Amino acid sequence: MRTEEEIMNLLFGVVQNDQRIRAVGMEGSRTNPNAPKDRFQDYDVSFFITEMASFLVDDKWLNVFGDRIIMQKPEAMTLFPPALGGWFSYLMLFTDGNRIDLKLIPLADIKKYIESERGLVKVLMDKDGLFPKLAPPTDKYYNVRKPSNKEFSDCCNEFWWVSTYVAKGLARREILYAIDHLNLYVRPELLRMLSWRAGIDAGFSVSMGKNYKYMEHYIDLALWNQLLTTYDVSCYQKCWDALFMISSLFTEIAKEVAHHLGYCDPESEFLKVKDYLRQIYKEFY
Repeated sequence: MRTEEEIMNLLFGVVQNDQRIRAVGMEGSRTNPNAPKDRFQDYDVSFFITEMASFLVDDKWLNVFGDRIIMQKPEAMTLFPPALGGWFSYLMLFTDGNRIDLKLIPLADIKKYIESERGLVKVLMDKDGLFPKLAPPTDKYYNVRKPSNKEFSDCCNEFWWVSTYVAKGLARREILYAIDHLNLYVRPELLRMLSWRAGIDAGFSVSMGKNYKYMEHYIDLALWNQLLTTYDVSCYQKCWDALFMISSLFTEIAKEVAHHLGYCDPESEFLKVKDYLRQIYKEFY
């Protein structure tokens, strides 16, 4: 596997020899001082270019980066609509295990780029002094933020409202419908509530990371193990078990968050929903 030094030297060589590329920025985990370091970290790199068309004629210019296992070009796909708005990206996994996520960005969008990366930007090369002076990279923007009373209430409402959809799907024997509503709508609100609880303990100075990947480090081991059990939804009974466990965890954690933040205790408001879920279960199982 090529070392970080080898990859960086390769990138610098490409940029120095191509007059169309005027600056290079790096973002993502490699600029985050708090992100764990390992061999799976991507090289998230952006080239700031004078024009786009000549790069897009073919992909041969990318061969210099090494032999690829697979590449994705999100902005060239039809099934998944592009989301970068005039930028173009190449997501490349190489045979040596390294991965480079490379974006091509017009020079006019430097300010937009800086704002979009929210503090995790490092300028690697700037041939023309186009970038303003930036503060050292920080992930403070991504720290768990104290919720307002309304945000807390909305989280509770969304959790309990969509819980009834899960029960409906299970009662109808539509397990994929039930699983999707559990995982896409109900579970995220539990994870949000758990992150607020962890944020309280840490003075709202920690980040849970993408997809709450650091959550394990900030909650009690017993609670973590209970949470993991809810990911087994391989049959109807296990889906019900997961729904009831998630409901129990949410109630417990929401009460703690409400107490610490001085918000209204939500349990009494949603006891009817919990009773409804149990009634549906008893009726159909």
